[in-house]
Amino acid sequence: MKKAIFPGSFDPITIGHVDIINRGLHMFDEIIIAVGENSSKTNMFSLEERLKFITTAFKDDSRITVQSYQGLTVDLCDTLNVSVILRGLRNTTDFEFEKSIANVNQAMTNVETVFLLSSPITSHISSSIVREIIKNKGDYQNFVP
Repeated sequence: MKKAIFPGSFDPITIGHVDIINRGLHMFDEIIIAVGENSSKTNMFSLEERLKFITTAFKDDSRITVQSYQGLTVDLCDTLNVSVILRGLRNTTDFEFEKSIANVNQAMTNVETVFLLSSPITSHISSSIVREIIKNKGDYQNFVP
């Protein structure tokens, strides 16, 4: 069974994340959405809220599991015996950042990273933009599941 971990803070999960996950299911039998606590981020939503958002979005798909974790993603991969990390790329800035992380992960372990390019209809969406819309009482419903 081919499994992948899709890590992130998901603060909040967006339709861009959902698109990457759904497309990833064409390559993997199971995707574990790993909600991490990023020490450099201040979250708008609590861990419990983020887990609930994601669980609700994928409640009808048994190929998706959701869990929280702390620490390095490669350590979670080792614990769960998963050798692939799935990541989405919206632009060249994402690529440079994610490539560096993937290279370090591979140097530390045998974990590979698979990148999927964001769909053109979701490539402009980020959690930080959605948070700004929410903070300013704008209509964010078209950007989240």
